[in-house]
Amino acid sequence: MKCLIIDAVSSEIAEVLGKDMEVVTSATLPPSKDELKAQIGDVDVLIMRVDPMIDKEVLDAAKNLKVIGVCSVGLNHIDTKYAEEKGVKVFNAPGLNGNAVAELTICKMLEISRNTIAAHNDVTVNKNWDKYKFVGRELKGKTLGVLGFGRIGQRVGEIARVFGMKVVAYDPYLPAHVFEQQEATSMSIADLCEVADFVTIHMPLNDETKNLFNAESIAKMKNDAVVLNMARGGIVNEKDMYEALVAGKIGGYATDVMENEVAGDGLTADASFASPLFDLPNFIVTPHLGAQSVDASIAIGKHIIAKVKEALEIA
Repeated sequence: MKCLIIDAVSSEIAEVLGKDMEVVTSATLPPSKDELKAQIGDVDVLIMRVDPMIDKEVLDAAKNLKVIGVCSVGLNHIDTKYAEEKGVKVFNAPGLNGNAVAELTICKMLEISRNTIAAHNDVTVNKNWDKYKFVGRELKGKTLGVLGFGRIGQRVGEIARVFGMKVVAYDPYLPAHVFEQQEATSMSIADLCEVADFVTIHMPLNDETKNLFNAESIAKMKNDAVVLNMARGGIVNEKDMYEALVAGKIGGYATDVMENEVAGDGLTADASFASPLFDLPNFIVTPHLGAQSVDASIAIGKHIIAKVKEALEIA
């Protein structure tokens, strides 16, 4: 059997699976779609994260593929229905990067509230030392609205309460007692947007959530409210968000994901992308590094190893 690893993942995956099969790591991490199609023909196990798209073309090029181990939570980059038709088992790692993503969310709340990135650049790039340009606000006493109150959303709420924030949340799939246990008030999206000082998104990207956060949602919010998206690009309509930020209809947008981050060949080799959001002072972004912690990588690696061995009936 052969295993192909196409992204930076826990080294334990190659070490452990290498005892039972040949393990090859792609020269390009992650490869483009065409590069993957050229490599995947004789592969039994594919280990990846979120790039490139695993569509019908890729799956048809994979003649021996039995398992796809996804070292992340979302599966919107994989045609899971077609994979199932071809008998390919797809495993992800739900919840294991939860704390890492939650801490990044809080990090961005603090950064955008206290203008730390802009202040850092003003000192190091512009050689200015002017504290009066960067008057921020505290998290204590503010209301945090959580869209998607699963493991990550609940962990964000738990940390936020330590800062003295009030937590309100939307999740139509949870029973009432979960909100009570988490000391959160259950609300509709519309009501949540009206009362929240910060809205943080922790939902999967699907037909229901695509462009969920748009001009209509923003219009319900306070003018100084901040939106945070650590989930998936595409849940927030970036055109509507840009226009709202420019018009002063919202206080800021902090994200770890973009709509086009896996478009075309993805962010591989010399691929790049641009957005008008990049020119705005009340916008901050990181390159989808929510799960990029040593701790999360180790936990995810152990989980994926176990799922692959179980699927292939390896002792």
